[in-house]
Amino acid sequence: MVELELLGVRVELPSNTPVLLLQERGGRHRRLSIFIGGPEAAAIAFALDGVDPPRPLTHDLACKLIEVLGFSLQRVVLTELRDTTFYADLHLVDADGDEDEPTTEVSARPSDAVALAVRVDAPIFATEELMAEAGYTEEAGDESPEEVLEEFQEFIENVTPDDFAS
Repeated sequence: MVELELLGVRVELPSNTPVLLLQERGGRHRRLSIFIGGPEAAAIAFALDGVDPPRPLTHDLACKLIEVLGFSLQRVVLTELRDTTFYADLHLVDADGDEDEPTTEVSARPSDAVALAVRVDAPIFATEELMAEAGYTEEAGDESPEEVLEEFQEFIENVTPDDFAS
């Protein structure tokens, strides 16, 4: 497995579609770009910014449910890309048990998995097969993480509930 660092969320122009950016922590520093929904992008950005909402958001609720049920999120693993759709698993361990015990794996969308991982400071991984298939290396002229963050903060400041209406 390859450990990933969350670089942030950016907005892909001209479609204004949020993209989750992850980068390999070592090795060749390959990146993954995953298109995600606006609400998930906002949830990740809020967690990265340390925003404490007055009432729990959906991902906060999911973290609390995992905890109340006696588990903890050990890690998130991005597992595959199938027909342009990324897949991920949550690896849960018994909160009172040994970290070396077998994990319970729960399938999740990558955006939701990352939103949970950010909230509980769980590491994010990808399979080597996924990185070989979908990973890419940074090209000269790619935006810096600061530019990506600035662009996404502008998106968050201007987004309205009507932007997500179907």
